[in-house]
Amino acid sequence: MPGNQEVMWPRLVANKILRKRLGSNNFVADFPCNKEIPSLDRPSLSPNSIFSHHKDTHNYRIFVSTWNVGGVAPPEDLDIEDLLDTGNTSCEIYVLGFQEIVPLSASNVLGSENSKVSMKWNSLIRRALNNKKKPHCLDKIQHSIEEQNKNIPGQDFRCIISKQMVGILITVWVRSYLCPYIRYPSVSCIGCGIMGCLGNKGSVSVRFRLHETSFCFVCSHLASGGRQGDEKLRNSNVSEIFSRTSFPRGPSLDLPRKILDHDRVIFLGDLNYRISLPESNVRLLVDERDWKSLLENDQLRMELMNGQFEGWNEGSIQFAPTYKYRPNSDVYYGCFNQSKKGEKKRAPAWCDRIIWYGKGLKQHEYDRGEENFSDHRPVKAIFTAEVGVLHSLKQFQSFFLSERFDRITSQTDDFVCKGRSSFQI
Repeated sequence: MPGNQEVMWPRLVANKILRKRLGSNNFVADFPCNKEIPSLDRPSLSPNSIFSHHKDTHNYRIFVSTWNVGGVAPPEDLDIEDLLDTGNTSCEIYVLGFQEIVPLSASNVLGSENSKVSMKWNSLIRRALNNKKKPHCLDKIQHSIEEQNKNIPGQDFRCIISKQMVGILITVWVRSYLCPYIRYPSVSCIGCGIMGCLGNKGSVSVRFRLHETSFCFVCSHLASGGRQGDEKLRNSNVSEIFSRTSFPRGPSLDLPRKILDHDRVIFLGDLNYRISLPESNVRLLVDERDWKSLLENDQLRMELMNGQFEGWNEGSIQFAPTYKYRPNSDVYYGCFNQSKKGEKKRAPAWCDRIIWYGKGLKQHEYDRGEENFSDHRPVKAIFTAEVGVLHSLKQFQSFFLSERFDRITSQTDDFVCKGRSSFQI
């Protein structure tokens, strides 16, 4: 075992015992990891800018997805545009969470990360969002329109945070015109796996401030198991994620530290909650597409009503359970007596979920994708988020330096002190 892995086990256990948080700035991005993403175009909001306290509200569309890819690297011909639905939807922010991007092994559990796999996923996402591939069947008019749209300044996407912990990966992309307004990006990783501390289960949380509104996205992979009582392990994971996740307060000590302290919070991942019914009943109701009866016994719905996720929200589920499929098929495990001898039977369940907390978020879509090389189907949602925006005083500055202002002041010399006529913003 390489030297860097030899020290990983005691370090992770020590972090667990000491409640130590992993480095908040240790992530991949298209920008240097600073308190703020630098830009010459960023408007100045210094204390000398009077009236800058006036705040407006803008709405931004956010795409969120979660996908347990079953330890399988993305195929070369994977077209992730189908999942992102870039042809039909247009969002300003894309948040993609993955679980099991690497197969479970001793070295992976100890914390070794295969960055090549996360780089491959990010490359696919970048290509899909920025439409880098060559068109095949587009007619000339449509192709011309798309080329014009791609060339609009600020419409391309940039990665502001990408963080992997063992098999969990979360990556956040925004349109480049928003990058000057993204501040204080950071991450917090919590391992809840083997021995209650290793990273094969747990969460990777990312946070940033867009304009004057803080966002927190939690990508999680909770404890598995379909036996009665296994949901308590998942609840314990959630409790630990909420208590241990922590972010820096920032230079002004005004940034939220805990998950629920943020303005907009979305929790996504393979949450592994199952349906509390006998397997035969579950399969029968799935065949009948009786989602209502199944959801009445869904463990996460119970937690949303009165449990670990009380006060959280989830959209209406109108799609089939996302787990557990035979890879590269549309058939659930255990159907048609196809189970192999000694193979664990797993009843279908909505393991993959997206939920949110608090005000200022409105969900417009909640659905699943049909990419099938994993034993899970991806789940996706689209939100509108309210964001507080401080007004820039550039328009006031331009007015005070304009000929129009000079004409006004020349007519009111008796009322304007000439020594202060060069008003500075």
